[in-house]
Amino acid sequence: MKSSFYYSFLCILGISLSIVGGDEHTHIYDDNDEVVLWMNTVGPYHNRQETYGYFSLPFCVGSKESISHYHETLGEALQGVELEFSGLEIEFKADISRTPYCEIKLTDEKLKTFVYAVKNHYWYQMYIDDLPIWGIVGEMDEGSHNNEMSYYIWTHKKLDMGYNGKHIVDVNLTSENKVKLELNAFIPFTYEVNWHRSNIKFEDRFDKYLDPNFFQHRIHWFSIFNSFMMVIFLVGLVSMILMRTLRKDYARYSKDEELDDMERDLGDEYGWKQVHGDVFRPASNAMLFSALIGAGYQVTVVTLSVIIFAILGELYTERGSLLSTSIFVYAATSPVNGYFGGGLYARLGGKIWIKQMLLSAFMLPALVCGTAFFINFIAIYYHASRAIPFGTMVAVTCICFFVILPLTLVGTVLGRNLAGQPDYPCRINAVPRPIPEKKWFMEPFVIIFLGGILPFGSIFIEMYFIFTSFWAYKIYYVYGFMLLVFLILMIVTVCVTIVCTYFLLNAEDYRWQWTSFLAAASTSGYVYMYSFYYFFFKTKMYGLFQTAFYFGYMALFSLALGIMCGTVGYVGTSLFVRKIYSTVKID
Repeated sequence: MKSSFYYSFLCILGISLSIVGGDEHTHIYDDNDEVVLWMNTVGPYHNRQETYGYFSLPFCVGSKESISHYHETLGEALQGVELEFSGLEIEFKADISRTPYCEIKLTDEKLKTFVYAVKNHYWYQMYIDDLPIWGIVGEMDEGSHNNEMSYYIWTHKKLDMGYNGKHIVDVNLTSENKVKLELNAFIPFTYEVNWHRSNIKFEDRFDKYLDPNFFQHRIHWFSIFNSFMMVIFLVGLVSMILMRTLRKDYARYSKDEELDDMERDLGDEYGWKQVHGDVFRPASNAMLFSALIGAGYQVTVVTLSVIIFAILGELYTERGSLLSTSIFVYAATSPVNGYFGGGLYARLGGKIWIKQMLLSAFMLPALVCGTAFFINFIAIYYHASRAIPFGTMVAVTCICFFVILPLTLVGTVLGRNLAGQPDYPCRINAVPRPIPEKKWFMEPFVIIFLGGILPFGSIFIEMYFIFTSFWAYKIYYVYGFMLLVFLILMIVTVCVTIVCTYFLLNAEDYRWQWTSFLAAASTSGYVYMYSFYYFFFKTKMYGLFQTAFYFGYMALFSLALGIMCGTVGYVGTSLFVRKIYSTVKID
């Protein structure tokens, strides 16, 4: 799970600092080494993303004041993973019998806080050696006297720790000693630690947190098979229809070429050949269009790369590693954005390339940061742990200005010089050809509306599993399934947009660039509508913070998906259009 370079770096650092022993950075411990119990968050069970600092409830801290290290990454900070030391003394392989570590007096304010937490089924999360541990704060009980509700809190933490060699491979928490919450009562908190040898391998220690019965359910396999059969059918259907239709078109156009000018003028010409002088006309609003295409290339590369890294590196086993990897890959692939966006803008005849480069570099980061900062203000108001620290916001801003922008500039310069010359197979008419009237279902907005239905149909089952893993207590680990669904989505999107574009061109409407992009991107609209269904029927979320958090980040997810699908649809359609017009002899 950790790279050899990372291990080597830690070893060298450890030798240079003369530190003996291990921690959760190396996952290697000697007897009686310090083991840190990190307290993470607390929050309502039905609102997984609404979390607060563990000590926002009036829990008390253990007597130990100092530890040898701290553990936090950029991804953890962005996800609100704030780790606070519990103050409990734990040593590797050293059993600890029931030991009191602090006591609190229930004042009126503390009593109300605990009662509110118990009423709302608050759970808390802790970590030992990167292994998550969950426990419940307390429980309610309807007493026999006047049917009054009584509230209780669990005060004893029993930790059963499994070890294999020098590794911690298993942690279990048992909450014991239920104490009733009453005003001015003194509540002692205790803990105990029991160590035992385990046969669990270190590489397999995270398997207990996975849910194969859910993610590898028969329905999941069936949905993958169903989508795969859809791809085979759709590719075959598109190939057959287009090949047969295009063959007839080629035969008709060849016959037209044999006629003299008078007979050709008297003939009834129609179809996609008639717009050959306008089909490669630059798209309207070329700057925005090229910026979207550049960003789409980058998002596609980032998505594919992160999925592959997750398959090879099991990123789900490390807190915040998936987000940290995504940020790193996005920043590193900024030249892809600049190259394809800048090259396309040059081919479309754009002159203000610096403005286009800035738009391409900052369009998606600005939307993500703007949404995140807006939600951050709500999180700060609610004192939630999801609030992003100011230092982390500065770090993200520095990444945008000092990494993403220069790399995008390099890519743009290369794209303009290496791929900026238009080489269209047809000349572009000086005067645009008027677009004839056509049936209502051939209008671009209808094609755009219908274009995303089949791609969404190929992924909506996977959307359920992804949503459940993010908004409920599930860890998504079946990235092999995600890779298959990603490839299926790309193929279906290309096939659908090619068919839509062919119908559009056959109706002698040459506005195919934006139409192909938006027809493919409309998949994201259906995903966002599905998120509404999921919110109201599959979750029990409530409150302003949770609603804003959900719909804000679902909008960003849908936007990124739309840009990616739109780019894939446009690129596939562009190759198709160039192919058919380069094959026909045009005077």
